[in-house]
Amino acid sequence: MTLSTWLTFFIATILLCFSPGPGALSSMSAGMKYGWRRGMWNCIGMQVSIMVNVTIIALGLGAILMASNTAFEVMKWCGALYLIWLGIQKFREEPVPFEEISARTEFKDTTSKGIFMQGFLVSQTNPKGLIFLLAVLPQFVDPMQPVAMQYVILTLTLNIVDLVAMGCYTAFAAKVLMMLKDPEHIRWTNRGIGSLFMAAGGALAVFKRG
Repeated sequence: MTLSTWLTFFIATILLCFSPGPGALSSMSAGMKYGWRRGMWNCIGMQVSIMVNVTIIALGLGAILMASNTAFEVMKWCGALYLIWLGIQKFREEPVPFEEISARTEFKDTTSKGIFMQGFLVSQTNPKGLIFLLAVLPQFVDPMQPVAMQYVILTLTLNIVDLVAMGCYTAFAAKVLMMLKDPEHIRWTNRGIGSLFMAAGGALAVFKRG
């Protein structure tokens, strides 16, 4: 892989990762509820999902999965229903001051695992991410050079950029929560993010492969 090829992929990755989507919503939700430090478990979950998807593609299973209409529809509807469920939960979430949330969640490993799984499932059940990687990633791989190392480089690049992007969304949301003192303001912020989750789920439900 040449430097110019990597730089092109790097720029494309920045544009992709910083574009608002389900991942950004999940990061903002985690940041709003848990703050930046604990909310980053959500981001780590997304990075593990990316590694899983790249492995699927590198093994040649991505094309087989996408060729199956049944598999695609199952993945799509699982993702749509999960996003809608997250939206309903966020919409109904009681407004709790940031200090009280921090006190509740500190040192609870099960909570960290739950935050991690939310990020993982948001990413893993979204077929758009797999379709994008399947369409774009192989174009940056030179078959005349060691393929495995190229996939490692591309995956690490994508992981680092996405972790920074989702970390920024998490930090932004955590900062907003710390500035909100009125429970009514927190309630409507939760409802706004919840509505966006449900809208993302609805958009995924009607998504068609090109």
